[in-house]
Amino acid sequence: MKKKKKSKKNRKGGFSNTRLYDLLLVIFRENSKKKLNYKQVGKILKVKEMGVKIQIIDVMKDMVLSGVLEETKRGAFRLVEKTSKIITTIKNNNQRGVYANIDDENEVFIPKEYSQFALAGDEVEVLLFLKRKNKQEGEVIKVIKRRKDEFVGVIDNSSSNYFLNTDDKKVSFDVFIPPKTIKREYLNKKVLVKVDGWDSQYKNPIGKVVEVIGEINDHDTEINSILYDYGFSPKFPDKVEKVVNKILEKISKEEINKRLDIRNTTTFTIDPKDAKDFDDALSVKKLNNGNWEVGVHIADVSHYVKEGGIIDKEAAERATSVYLVDRVIPMLPEVLSNNICSLRPNVDRLAYSILFEMDESANVIDYIIKKTVIHSDVRFTYKTAQDTIDNKKGKLAKEILLLDRLSKILRKKRQKKGSINFESTEVKFILDDDNNPINVYFKESLSSNHLIEEFMLLANKTVAKHINSSSKKANTFVYRIHDKPDGERISTLNNIVKKLGYSINNENSNKLSHSLNKLLENIKGKGEQQMIETLTIRSMAKAIYTTNNIGHYGLAFKHYSHFTSPIRRYPDLIVHRLLDKYLCGGESVNKNLVEKICEHCSEMEKVSSRAERDSIKFMQVKFLKNKIGFIYDGVISGVTEWGLYIEITQNKCEGLVKVSSIKDDHYIFDEKKYALIGYRTKSSYQIGQKVKIKIQRADLEKKQMDFILV
Repeated sequence: MKKKKKSKKNRKGGFSNTRLYDLLLVIFRENSKKKLNYKQVGKILKVKEMGVKIQIIDVMKDMVLSGVLEETKRGAFRLVEKTSKIITTIKNNNQRGVYANIDDENEVFIPKEYSQFALAGDEVEVLLFLKRKNKQEGEVIKVIKRRKDEFVGVIDNSSSNYFLNTDDKKVSFDVFIPPKTIKREYLNKKVLVKVDGWDSQYKNPIGKVVEVIGEINDHDTEINSILYDYGFSPKFPDKVEKVVNKILEKISKEEINKRLDIRNTTTFTIDPKDAKDFDDALSVKKLNNGNWEVGVHIADVSHYVKEGGIIDKEAAERATSVYLVDRVIPMLPEVLSNNICSLRPNVDRLAYSILFEMDESANVIDYIIKKTVIHSDVRFTYKTAQDTIDNKKGKLAKEILLLDRLSKILRKKRQKKGSINFESTEVKFILDDDNNPINVYFKESLSSNHLIEEFMLLANKTVAKHINSSSKKANTFVYRIHDKPDGERISTLNNIVKKLGYSINNENSNKLSHSLNKLLENIKGKGEQQMIETLTIRSMAKAIYTTNNIGHYGLAFKHYSHFTSPIRRYPDLIVHRLLDKYLCGGESVNKNLVEKICEHCSEMEKVSSRAERDSIKFMQVKFLKNKIGFIYDGVISGVTEWGLYIEITQNKCEGLVKVSSIKDDHYIFDEKKYALIGYRTKSSYQIGQKVKIKIQRADLEKKQMDFILV
């Protein structure tokens, strides 16, 4: 395998002074401890012409004047450029190189040849040089921690060497696979390769095949490739399955005696039709004083998944279940997630419960938090529960209608306090027996969805508030926080909506949230609804997990956590353990340790979301690949310097109109207006604008669709 060539060949016709300055800078940086004269530099550049050698001397003298070089003795120069080192995280990567954060507002682009094969999410040490032409320069001198060392792709065997061409086209390198490790069954298949050599003196990392995923273009292969590429395995290690299979489903009398037994209280679940992992159940009981006892019961996963055990370590690594278009990859093995922990009907189950005493106006009079044993009487889907609400009759109609009424009051109260009311449209595919998408529909948010949402929010808020108020000292806890929106983004949003006759009050955070709710209400059914909703969501901060409670701006809660989904979210499992510890009088746990878990879970949440989006893109391309040339109505969903992203109104499938395909003018990207603006005509294409498109190309491998405007 060849080493990197560090020399630069002379171009015919010589160099410009600017080009020569750049080349000399690279040479002196790569030989930072050496003194070099013009002959040595000329040799590295393979320069023979005397005129260019004289030009080298002149440029080196200019570099002395600018403080980059010093002349140590006549004709000998060395690098004295001031540098600084920072430890940071790679923000993004593409075929040309990587972007590294310098601070909250500044970043540096590092070309791939100086990136040490770093990728987005990697922790790196970066050497920053003096700014030149107002541009920050730097290089990665060490990768401290790599987020990713496994890559999915197809092996290129067109030459005597073997390289993995990665599925992720943002990765700027191929992975070299030593020929002696290659087996025939690796070729012409999708494979998973683990990199075990990152030596930057070579052009490529070195790896080995660890898994043959399957046939190229096979549906299951492509979906599993998405999972592997984002670091999720579709199957659990044998050692984990072995331990899980030893767990007994039957609950012992001894365990029941330790808990509050509420198996005789009317209890039920409401979940999606295809759900198997029932995290939560509700119960209703009339109290003697006329109030209601409403129970929120959450699967007691912590009873079965012991801290530090083999199942726990696997769950911690995954951090979340992954919900793809046609399958769920659970955080916990199915024996637990779909059976032993799942609050299925007509079987006894262990739960962690909050029992609320509520009056007719949905005021919480009191509550208790207890480990319980429950028995779900009925399993509702959102649709069957909605039928009960609409028809006011059916199984447990009295209980369902009561909770529906109380949830509507809770929802109104929450919004009155400033909780922002985002209503997103969820796209679902109808699949045939071979998992091919044959139609698309939009999932409607029903009253039954809101019913569950409100009581889960109440439970999550109550747990976080309880931890804050039950102890004089601050116990380490996991919070789900949401910061206030970025002021500049809100100003940009305000400037756009003003042109459409609306306004936003940003005097303080409370007025802003009420103003945003009013805006979202006023645009319903209007032509600009999609644009304003999209821009409003983009102006918001991202919710994360942390031990530092700053509240949840979007929900208008001072205290908020995640307690209600421990089967599918690892932070909820941590919350159960901490809650149990503190309720039993235990000491506060190490904050730094919990914060690291929070950071990992926040990152994995983003990663799983990207995997989900990729599976949706794959299905969208599959759905439209036989519709080349078809014309659709669409809405501009994103604007970049390279083009317009268009969402088809009929099916929510998204594709790209390349800016180069818009021939009537030269279009320039205006970042603040989220628009492409014509240089000559001043005509513009802006987020939310309605357009007509024709499908030009559907690339299943790249999960991309190209449209043209018509």
